[in-house]
Amino acid sequence: MSFVLMFSTVLMLTACSDQAWNNPHPESESGQNIIYSAFAERPKHLDPARSYSSDEARFIDNIYQPPLEYHYLKRPYELIPSTLTEMPRIEYTDADGKPVGEDSESVAFSTYYFEIKPGIQYQPHPAFAKNAVGGFVYDFASEQESAGYKAFDDFKQSGSRELTAGDYIYQIKRLADPTLLSPVRGLLSQYIDGMTQFSESVSSARESLPAGQWLDLRRLDFSGLELIDERHFSVRLKGKYPQFKYWLAYHFFAPMPWEADRFYHLPGLAQRNIVLDWHPVGTGPFMMTRNNPNEVIILERNPNYHQDVYPSEGDEGDAEAGLLADAGKPLPLLDKAVYRLEKEAIPLWTKFLQGYYDRSGISGDSFDQAIRISGDGINLTDEMQQKGIRLEKEVVLGTYYFGVNMLDPVIGDTGSKEERAKKRKLRQALAIAYDAQENISIFYNGRGEVSMGPIPPGIFGYQSGKEGINPYVFDWKNGEPQRKPLDEAKRLLAEAGYPQGRNAVTGEPLVLNLDTTGGGSSATLNWMIEQFKKLNIQLNVRGTDYNRFKEKMGTGNAQLFQWGWLADYPDAENFMFLLYGPNGQVANGGSGVNSTNYNNAEYNRLFEQMQLMEDSPQRMDIIRKMVAIVQRDTPWLSAWHPLSYILNNQWVENTKPHGISKAVLKYFAVDPQLRQQSQRQWNRPVLWPLIIVAAIVLLLAIPGIRAYRRRQQRRIHPGRK
Repeated sequence: MSFVLMFSTVLMLTACSDQAWNNPHPESESGQNIIYSAFAERPKHLDPARSYSSDEARFIDNIYQPPLEYHYLKRPYELIPSTLTEMPRIEYTDADGKPVGEDSESVAFSTYYFEIKPGIQYQPHPAFAKNAVGGFVYDFASEQESAGYKAFDDFKQSGSRELTAGDYIYQIKRLADPTLLSPVRGLLSQYIDGMTQFSESVSSARESLPAGQWLDLRRLDFSGLELIDERHFSVRLKGKYPQFKYWLAYHFFAPMPWEADRFYHLPGLAQRNIVLDWHPVGTGPFMMTRNNPNEVIILERNPNYHQDVYPSEGDEGDAEAGLLADAGKPLPLLDKAVYRLEKEAIPLWTKFLQGYYDRSGISGDSFDQAIRISGDGINLTDEMQQKGIRLEKEVVLGTYYFGVNMLDPVIGDTGSKEERAKKRKLRQALAIAYDAQENISIFYNGRGEVSMGPIPPGIFGYQSGKEGINPYVFDWKNGEPQRKPLDEAKRLLAEAGYPQGRNAVTGEPLVLNLDTTGGGSSATLNWMIEQFKKLNIQLNVRGTDYNRFKEKMGTGNAQLFQWGWLADYPDAENFMFLLYGPNGQVANGGSGVNSTNYNNAEYNRLFEQMQLMEDSPQRMDIIRKMVAIVQRDTPWLSAWHPLSYILNNQWVENTKPHGISKAVLKYFAVDPQLRQQSQRQWNRPVLWPLIIVAAIVLLLAIPGIRAYRRRQQRRIHPGRK
């Protein structure tokens, strides 16, 4: 009877509960206006001065607000004011400070003038908490005084204040602070007037301070920055830099209140990971309320977010796609975004199909289940269509590449002119042997395009067709590029001094080292090893963690590596600068964007000529020359441009791929009731096996129960048969 009672209780609870048995989310969140997603690795930097990763940007770009942002729906990409009343006004002057025209050859400075919208407030944060007399609530003089605050949540009091022009100036000063190791300091120092001198002033000021003590950057002068009043400031650039407008939409230029900088430098907090890199503070639509990289990261609506509405216009077809249905509604449309740790692709995919994750990419293991490729193109499978799932195809503005450390003595651009020519042939031979198209087909289900140069499709300077092919790796045949035969690679290898993959002098086999972060699958690595075996070259894979990998890259101790670049802004300069000599990683102490340390004088000269030009036929001609130099020198053995497939469950609305901005969360919407209904439908418990088991157990128990009852009756009535 106890088994039957227990089974009946389970059935009754199942019937009464709205939540499926296998729901990984708390029942308290059921039916709420929340979007669910996942992350695989903890974000290392949440400080906008330090972060340069798209995985980190998906969080902080929805917390911080730089002066400009991208229109969510319009293509080509259009910059619009974010916290500004209007787009920055630019004034051009000569060396004497006299105004000149934009096209004048006498332009020595470009000064950008900004006006901030009134009434923008920061999220609630303990850095702003004040007592009755106006002093800070949290103002510790020693580690002993802060000892009771073990975690960020221990700070129970919070406050806020209005955004000011000084906060933007303070952040630009932080970018110049050498101790922060901002990855854009080297680049921006070339343009922002006085940035190099300010960096030196910061270093000098820190010499008189104990290690870790807060330095108030407000008291140090920065000649290129002017605080006009609470809502107005200016930034002066050396010469002209048209791409600067794009940087103003990047989180590097998000405001930073000096109070937050002071708070995170209080004694003892850094030792407990109570730092800006873990706990951001901004004026954006969301704030991070939980950061547990071993479990979950949660963003919640910023209660102080200023007036902001969904766009009322977009591209052709956006209205028909339902992307303007929420026009004019206050943003954000979501109350919360929950990101759960999912290290493996299969559990994530399974939970997406169960309705517990709202959006999903498509891994190689799941591709055939999701996508059907036929004569009429790429479509969703019947299973996906029956669930109402939508497919978004996005041309990613990015380039992934197989790079060479050009400082390496074996394969790099080192030695005498004759030695360098031989090493160039070695790299060209490897580029022919390494079949990037096969790699895309096998491991990425064809979601990509072999690159002929650094610039991806969709950006001015990209070249397609016969004109754009790499003539050192491909021939143009039958209207398409065809990889050169392997015999050509073997010929180049012999001329490089390695006939049959062996040193022509010593007879030793050529061994090359691939440094990885340990994230590649064994199948992928084995495939890569086989590519090198085509030329009898041994590829030695050296796996390590990401921090050690970065150290090796910064010191020039890597040989071969794989890396990628996603566009910061839609301009050719943002990709061509990946091979500009002065941006070399080693030359910049590990912070340069040129991971190959490639340094070609002619390429550098052309880059400096091209980078400040507006798009034009003249600029295109220079880009062609630069690409031709890179194709010849082969600092990248291979490269490709990815194509992204994103799946949305039917209750997710307002999703339009944006190849640049990650600050898109405020536009997303969900239908919690439809999600809950689908979850119940897709996760109905299969009870018939339990019913059968219960029936079998009951049938097996009946003879025993009868025998037990007879024994009991005989004890009570000894004479009864």
